[in-house]
Amino acid sequence: MPVATYSLVALDCSEPESLARFYADVLGGKVEQYADNWYDLYAPGGVRLAFQRAPGYRPPDWPQAGANSQQAHLDFDVDDIEQAQEQVLALGATPLDLDDADGERGFRVYADPAGHPFCLCRRR
Repeated sequence: MPVATYSLVALDCSEPESLARFYADVLGGKVEQYADNWYDLYAPGGVRLAFQRAPGYRPPDWPQAGANSQQAHLDFDVDDIEQAQEQVLALGATPLDLDDADGERGFRVYADPAGHPFCLCRRR
């Protein structure tokens, strides 16, 4: 018997509402304000992401290095990685590692507008 059930992933940031809306544009779903410094995204499929204001927030370094290294990242499956890439870039994502020209690796890495890394992964 498990000890707990999954609830959410919370991302620190300086602008929780705008980051929640970025991910709502990427994943779909509904953004709700929980508190002054906290927003939830209820995405399709029962996934919940939360965004909390963190005073002095600094985005993680990419690639992983030093004291401010990446602590976590999100993966999103897509059917058409080229089309998905165009869309996330238009929404404000920054490319970090697009070294998948031959299609063998199966993923590309981006940063959201607050600097958190995420991957678009070819659906298998």
